Amino acid sequence: MNLSISKQEWLYVVKCTIGAAICYWLYEAFPQYPLFWSVISVVLVVSPENDQKLAYLRIEGNLLGSAIGLMVYFLPFPNIILLCLGVSITTILGTLLKLKTSMRTAVAATIIVLFQEQMANNWRVALQRVGCVVVGCAVGFIITFIFTKIEKVGTKKKDAHNVGTE
Repeated sequence: MNLSISKQEWLYVVKCTIGAAICYWLYEAFPQYPLFWSVISVVLVVSPENDQKLAYLRIEGNLLGSAIGLMVYFLPFPNIILLCLGVSITTILGTLLKLKTSMRTAVAATIIVLFQEQMANNWRVALQRVGCVVVGCAVGFIITFIFTKIEKVGTKKKDAHNVGTE
């Protein structure tokens, strides 16, 4: 059993921690909004691979799931039916659209939007949660973008340093 953590895995830990910290700071700065939900989106967008294409796909999943959650929210059914219907529609549509890579992200966003505490069953809450998902996606994308740029600069320096040493 190998208990070591690679450099890439450490960077993933750092990215997730930075994303969670930024979203928590936003939650503290804007207490009138449920921005704690954005933490889930940010950790779903960032990946150990530091892959911008994967980040885009996961953002697509988040947007699809939150849009479906918002549409389903307005149907006149009990919360459990809405939740099951939202998860089903998201899974079916994600499958039809070949979003296998971002399916879990889409379903998580649907749940974030639809999960309503008894005291807060209000369409504004669902809409705010869509906003929280988008904020988490934006933070996750920015972190991925920055770490990708840092990685490219590091690779260029490494390549420039190795020129002539072969």
